[in-house]
Amino acid sequence: MIIESLNNEKIKYYTKLQNKKYREETGLYIAPGEHLVREALALDLVKDVFLLEGEENTYGNVTYVKETVMKKLSGLESAPKVLAVVRKNVSNEITGNVVILDDLRDPGNIGTIIRSAVAFNYETIIISPNSADVYNIKTIRATEGMLYKINIIIKDLNEIIPDLKNKGYKIVGTDVQKGSHPYKISGAHALIIGSEAKGMSDEVKKLCDEFFYIPMSEKCESLNAGVSASILMYTQL
Repeated sequence: MIIESLNNEKIKYYTKLQNKKYREETGLYIAPGEHLVREALALDLVKDVFLLEGEENTYGNVTYVKETVMKKLSGLESAPKVLAVVRKNVSNEITGNVVILDDLRDPGNIGTIIRSAVAFNYETIIISPNSADVYNIKTIRATEGMLYKINIIIKDLNEIIPDLKNKGYKIVGTDVQKGSHPYKISGAHALIIGSEAKGMSDEVKKLCDEFFYIPMSEKCESLNAGVSASILMYTQL
């Protein structure tokens, strides 16, 4: 069977997942591309797989679709060969070392940070509600499948950071003026990365135990949030 119509009920239903509201209501999101689909299948997170007409099926149970339908499902200008409808792997349990994102708005930066967090053995990422949606398709693609392998918590930072402190976590922010050179932290910790435009909020700064900064050449004014976070996480290996 090949779905040809954009008005097919299943297609209309899943196309709604391009909207954050429906992703939150259903607990589902779209993951386009072979690598993302295979990673999700390996972790048993897939609800449905859609494959472009004419492509070889190496994914198990799939629904074939026309190119126009695949474009509509993905919301991308170029239709991917395959995409999956994936279930969110939701947990509110904080484990391991933590990265906290304070109102980051760029999906690419969030995706990069998630990918680096997995690479550098962080287990939990806490994201403020005003940050870009972690299940935005741009964010998902930037994670290269690492989104499936880390605990994601979306919660007000003024509520959850005190909980971390009560559990013995050291809270480390970033500040170019009063921060210290990064050193290996002993014990559980949470690194906070501020927004691209304004850095950390004043409220969140007050919750920090100390601050790091990244020394760099005077020729360079700043690094983007994804690069900064990756460097700081690497210092903790």
